[in-house]
Amino acid sequence: MRRGFLLCLIVLVDWISLAQQPANPNQGGPTIQIVEGDGAINSIRLHRGHDVAVRVVGPEGEPIPRAAVTFLLPATGPSANFGENGLSITVETDERGIAVGRGLRPNGVPGQFRIRVTTSWHDSPAVATVSQTNAEPATHSSRTKTIAILAVIAGAAAGGAAAALGHQSGSSSPGTTNTGLTPGGTIISGNPSIGPPH
Repeated sequence: MRRGFLLCLIVLVDWISLAQQPANPNQGGPTIQIVEGDGAINSIRLHRGHDVAVRVVGPEGEPIPRAAVTFLLPATGPSANFGENGLSITVETDERGIAVGRGLRPNGVPGQFRIRVTTSWHDSPAVATVSQTNAEPATHSSRTKTIAILAVIAGAAAGGAAAALGHQSGSSSPGTTNTGLTPGGTIISGNPSIGPPH
């Protein structure tokens, strides 16, 4: 009899503990799927960001329309804003379950940040995060530009000199053989003198 009482007590304790366990948060709740915008790089100089799009689906993978989705940006450090809406914007999903956080503009702080995406369906919440990075595009310094310009000028001068030497060595009078420049030849500056034919 004592053994039967202990067995009933163990079963009762197990039943109470199972009843007190919280339900599986994913069971019957929505899921947020990232559609676009994750890993995007925003241009600080051009004030150009990438919109974030997500899809909200039910437990069977079916799209959930008219679900309120909130996109929340960090208040400090690398971040952005949604124009007049500031750091957060709430939109409803369409018939495909898609919601888009439009008008994202990066602030002037370079670095990576996370966008928190939340929704709720039948009192069951869902959360996701989207990562983006603010970056300043690489620009050439004035010194680099000067070096590049000098290199172009030097290249043009060398090409002109080579063309002039090639033209001189390639010209010949009719009936004569072109031997090119001699190793000991020199170029003398000044006006050429023209004499009578020999």
